[in-house]
Amino acid sequence: MSKHDHPGVYIPPPLIYLAFFFLSVLLQKWLPLNSDFLQGAVVKATGWIVIAAGALLVLPAVWKFFVSKNTVMTMKPASSLQTTGIYNFTRNPMYLGLLLLYCGIAVFKGNWWTFIIIPLLITTVQLYVIKKEEHYLQRAFGNKYLQYKKKVRRWI
Repeated sequence: MSKHDHPGVYIPPPLIYLAFFFLSVLLQKWLPLNSDFLQGAVVKATGWIVIAAGALLVLPAVWKFFVSKNTVMTMKPASSLQTTGIYNFTRNPMYLGLLLLYCGIAVFKGNWWTFIIIPLLITTVQLYVIKKEEHYLQRAFGNKYLQYKKKVRRWI
């Protein structure tokens, strides 16, 4: 595996989520939507649950990379293929977890736009990040990745 071969994702994925979040804040400023529904105690409790679920996906995924001395930087080559632990349930626990964190924080921000643009966010992550990573992992790990891909779903 070449030191120069990598997924080719030059914008760190967390920044993509952050950019969409700020876009939703701007949309709310330009085209305000009533967010009274997002102010109740039950909704806020749901927000905390969604944030906790996101953290429960992101933290073990990052820990797995740390323990295996792999990189989370998408512009560097992977040193190993993650297939155990949280990666037994989803091939992209970090992106799924970031999406849940995004949604949970959106509840506290009280902004419908944050939810409305989720399909655009998912499409961007899917096409710009995940597809490139999948092509790279297939090049780097060959049949081992293809077998893993058959066994474990992309998102959930």
